[in-house]
Amino acid sequence: MQLGVNVPNFGPGTDPGVLREWARTVEGLGFGLLMVSDHVAVTPDVAERYPEPFYEPFSTLSWLAGITTGLRLGTTVLVLPYRNPLLVARMAGTLDRLSGGRFVLGVGVGWARQEFDALGVPFAARGRLTDDHLSTLRDAWAGEAGESDRRTVPVWVGGHSAAALRRAVRFGDAWHPLRLPLARMRSVLAEHPMPGFAPRIALRMTTTPVDDPERPAGVGTLDQILDDLRRLRDLGAETVVFDPYHGDPEETRRPQEAWQTLTTVATHWRSA
Repeated sequence: MQLGVNVPNFGPGTDPGVLREWARTVEGLGFGLLMVSDHVAVTPDVAERYPEPFYEPFSTLSWLAGITTGLRLGTTVLVLPYRNPLLVARMAGTLDRLSGGRFVLGVGVGWARQEFDALGVPFAARGRLTDDHLSTLRDAWAGEAGESDRRTVPVWVGGHSAAALRRAVRFGDAWHPLRLPLARMRSVLAEHPMPGFAPRIALRMTTTPVDDPERPAGVGTLDQILDDLRRLRDLGAETVVFDPYHGDPEETRRPQEAWQTLTTVATHWRSA
């Protein structure tokens, strides 16, 4: 099972130097995947949690591809209805080729109504649009001719609604749930066989055990976090992505705290 990190590509403490150091830290600790988030118009509902500067994911990952080597790079998650699907197919395919096949396209329907309005995309149609766009992506990649090394970019489908689960089965290479309790993920996988399983979990280490039955995976003592990883591996997870951001933009000014937690988890996981 490979481990990855969702790196903040936004916030007052984030700049090119910090992003470069994030990449060096993630790769240096032996993590196999670095992922970033997506917003296009940082409207008030977005800015409350993910403020400017917000670095556009395809541009950011293309730049990081040039300063990393074996590290996979991905989106968690690209809001698929925001962009023309043929444009997404071209950008994703290009980034995958330029990086040597290292790109993972995580996708979702989005949640920020004001951002949808700013982009002129109907919020109520976002689920249908996501399905249509995924179908177009698959057709576009399948229709590319004349390339002996043609490959399809891996698609991870986020969300845990009934529609999202159907979408993951129909279009995805993996289900990519975000910050769910372990019991909820186990229940979904028991009822809905998935093509793959690659969850994004929180990363918040505590000094005392967290006993809440709704505890999200990745929240708790070091022993609880390591146990979560073992249980996710037993559920068939090919990759687990840690998300060390907890919603306060000021955290982006103190990335060293997240780096230390990641170091602790990575060190103990390798020796477990």
